[in-house]
Amino acid sequence: MKEKGLLKEFARYVVSNICGMIGLSCYILADTFFISRGLGAGGLAALNLAIPVYSFVHGSGLMLGMGGATRYSICAGRGDSKNGDSIFSNAVYAMAAFAAVCVAAGIFFSGKLALALGADREIFAMTKTYLQVILFFAPAFMANDLLLCFVRNDGNPRLSMAAMLAGSFSNIVLDYVFIFPLGMGILGAVLATGFAPVISLGVLSRHWTLKKNRFHFVKAKPELRQAADSISLGVPALIAEAASGIVIIVFNAVILRLEGNTGVAAYGVVANLSLVVTAVYTGISQGAQPILSRL
Repeated sequence: MKEKGLLKEFARYVVSNICGMIGLSCYILADTFFISRGLGAGGLAALNLAIPVYSFVHGSGLMLGMGGATRYSICAGRGDSKNGDSIFSNAVYAMAAFAAVCVAAGIFFSGKLALALGADREIFAMTKTYLQVILFFAPAFMANDLLLCFVRNDGNPRLSMAAMLAGSFSNIVLDYVFIFPLGMGILGAVLATGFAPVISLGVLSRHWTLKKNRFHFVKAKPELRQAADSISLGVPALIAEAASGIVIIVFNAVILRLEGNTGVAAYGVVANLSLVVTAVYTGISQGAQPILSRL
């Protein structure tokens, strides 16, 4: 009976997370579709050049969320709520530091970053705009990744799934509204992406308004050792996202020399389709993590 109950719980966590991750990958496909229709090959090329930066931001948030939530689950299993709150608080401190670096990079270095990623005169402005806005919204992306992991590990995988799906589908709707009726171009596309985690955070707030949370933010002096322990557990999540971003950067550099912006746009379609397949395996690993950390 115990094994049957564990299998049922495992299925609940994994299925919920797979659905959420597929929704997340679908909104990237929606970005690809609407940008291609509204901005053509140039817009798609700019999107694909900037995507690796989004991968790094997302990977950093997952690193802090997965690592911190794993340690939190271990403490929760022992009934050590005080240490669990400290782990969450230090994860928030670390997230704020990472996000501040990203925002500063967007303000001061987005142009240089666009050039380093391969943007030419034709798509430089679009690539720079996309990078500026994505990095400006880095605090929202990272906070969303962090809280998704903690809420899931706090026994509420369905709310995490609902938050991911709400953010994803809102991005699809906003993509259409900003690019076509409002004619905002690449700025509209990236704003739609930036608002997605904000909406997701709004859904996650129900975990607190319904008073289902067992972890709390406590004002305490940051503990570097505790933050480092959480980060070390979450590094594989960062490596997975960063590796994907590095592969895209390398392929972009090669294709730019061979086929130019049109080739990069074509590759971007294929690369984004692959994210749907990857999302299934990511969903399995993230869904299994809360249960495995308690065993």
